[in-house]
Amino acid sequence: MSALIDAVENGEAINITRHGKTVARLVRPEDETRERARRAADELRAWRKTLPPTNMTIEDILSARDEGRK
Repeated sequence: MSALIDAVENGEAINITRHGKTVARLVRPEDETRERARRAADELRAWRKTLPPTNMTIEDILSARDEGRK
């Protein structure tokens, strides 16, 4: 275990597998944060592709948002 911790401390990411499938990953805390952010951004991009197309411009969206405000 000490050797794994040393490797992670030196910047290596360790995948722990069971039957060839990754079940856990050892990474430095700051690397984990970046990885989570990257996954979240990838999920948002994938979600955006499922939305119907629109011809609205950013100006149209902002105008709709502000409609009825004084």
